[in-house]
Amino acid sequence: MPIHSTVKQFPTKYPAYTTGGLRSLIFNEHSNGLAKSGAIVRIGRKVLIDEAKFFAWVESQNKAVAK
Repeated sequence: MPIHSTVKQFPTKYPAYTTGGLRSLIFNEHSNGLAKSGAIVRIGRKVLIDEAKFFAWVESQNKAVAK
Protein backbone atom coordinates (compact mmCIF):
# COMPACT_ATOMS: atom_id res chain seq x y z
CA MET A 1 0.00 0.00 0.00
CA PRO A 2 1.49 3.38 -0.99
CA ILE A 3 2.30 5.90 1.69
CA HIS A 4 1.15 9.45 0.97
CA SER A 5 2.12 12.67 2.73
CA THR A 6 0.88 16.21 2.37
CA VAL A 7 3.30 18.94 1.35
CA LYS A 8 3.45 20.07 4.99
CA GLN A 9 3.94 16.56 6.43
CA PHE A 10 6.72 15.54 4.04
CA PRO A 11 9.46 17.88 5.41
CA THR A 12 8.77 16.76 8.99
CA LYS A 13 9.49 13.16 7.95
CA TYR A 14 12.37 14.08 5.61
CA PRO A 15 14.07 17.31 6.78
CA ALA A 16 16.31 17.47 3.70
CA TYR A 17 13.25 18.76 1.81
CA THR A 18 11.65 22.12 2.58
CA THR A 19 8.02 23.02 2.04
CA GLY A 20 9.02 25.78 -0.38
CA GLY A 21 11.28 23.44 -2.31
CA LEU A 22 8.52 20.86 -2.65
CA ARG A 23 6.04 23.49 -3.78
CA SER A 24 8.50 24.60 -6.45
CA LEU A 25 8.97 21.03 -7.66
CA ILE A 26 5.20 20.55 -7.78
CA PHE A 27 4.64 23.87 -9.57
CA ASN A 28 7.12 22.79 -12.26
CA GLU A 29 6.07 19.13 -12.28
CA HIS A 30 5.36 19.03 -16.03
CA SER A 31 8.77 20.39 -17.01
CA ASN A 32 10.86 18.41 -14.48
CA GLY A 33 9.23 15.00 -15.04
CA LEU A 34 7.63 14.74 -11.62
CA ALA A 35 4.12 14.58 -13.15
CA LYS A 36 5.13 11.70 -15.42
CA SER A 37 6.48 9.76 -12.44
CA GLY A 38 3.04 9.70 -10.79
CA ALA A 39 4.46 10.91 -7.48
CA ILE A 40 1.94 13.74 -7.15
CA VAL A 41 -1.63 12.73 -6.33
CA ARG A 42 -4.43 15.28 -6.37
CA ILE A 43 -7.76 14.77 -4.62
CA GLY A 44 -9.74 17.94 -5.20
CA ARG A 45 -7.49 20.73 -3.96
CA LYS A 46 -5.44 18.44 -1.72
CA VAL A 47 -1.98 17.60 -3.04
CA LEU A 48 -0.38 14.40 -1.78
CA ILE A 49 3.07 12.99 -2.41
CA ASP A 50 3.46 9.27 -3.04
CA GLU A 51 6.70 8.75 -1.13
CA ALA A 52 7.95 5.66 -2.98
CA LYS A 53 7.38 7.23 -6.41
CA PHE A 54 8.88 10.53 -5.29
CA PHE A 55 12.11 8.89 -4.16
CA ALA A 56 12.22 6.79 -7.35
CA TRP A 57 11.96 10.08 -9.28
CA VAL A 58 14.77 11.58 -7.17
CA GLU A 59 16.98 8.59 -7.98
CA SER A 60 16.17 8.89 -11.69
CA GLN A 61 17.25 12.54 -11.56
CA ASN A 62 20.50 11.50 -9.92
CA LYS A 63 21.19 8.89 -12.60
CA ALA A 64 20.38 11.35 -15.39
CA VAL A 65 23.01 13.80 -14.09
CA ALA A 66 25.62 11.06 -13.60
CA LYS A 67 25.52 9.99 -17.28
